[in-house]
Amino acid sequence: MGSKNKLRRFEENERFSNVIQPDRDTLVNNKFNFKGKWSRSYFKNNNKIVLELGCGKGEYIIYLAKKHPDKNFIGVDIKGARFWRGAKTAIEEKISNVVFIRSQIELITNLFDKDEISEIWITFPDPQIKFQRTKHRILNPKFLLKYELILLNHGILHLKTDSEFLHGYLLGLLSNMNCSIVYSSHDVYKYMNVPDEVLAVKTFYEKKYLSKNKPITYLQFFWNESR
Repeated sequence: MGSKNKLRRFEENERFSNVIQPDRDTLVNNKFNFKGKWSRSYFKNNNKIVLELGCGKGEYIIYLAKKHPDKNFIGVDIKGARFWRGAKTAIEEKISNVVFIRSQIELITNLFDKDEISEIWITFPDPQIKFQRTKHRILNPKFLLKYELILLNHGILHLKTDSEFLHGYLLGLLSNMNCSIVYSSHDVYKYMNVPDEVLAVKTFYEKKYLSKNKPITYLQFFWNESR
């Protein structure tokens, strides 16, 4: 993407009513106004809130928001030039139950309060395979504790990825945690009874991986008790 296109998208994001871009100091100092108040102050209803972390171009969260008008959806990504497409689509199609936040995922507990979220989707994250990159893996134990905190009791986490490593790594972590696995597949296009929402959307990255005949894995689980 050219620098002019990026600048144009950044400028449009500033004007979009469904894009929120808090600065890091506001988040770190716990001065973000919507934390703990998303239902009341932003969406102005009591519908459940679903996150997509690392939402990219927004293909998944736009699909989910259209399919479930009775829920609220929030896409989080640090790359505003990517989620610009999803934000623009939502405006063009008048999808009012979705918003995009430009933020690092490590600050997730500065964006949302305890028990504020009902589901989290993570689709095709960077697996950070090298051991020295473990701390950057958004499904490492430190990040999982953050997700558990903001999720409601029995709140669902979905992982869809082309990385067998990441799928197996998460299964290994869950075996030592008080979690229940709802569904696990090492190839969603080969096995039966895969949830419809897993197959309904093919993101930019998924199409790329499928063109290389890489199997797509999916894992769904929840914590048995909230902290």
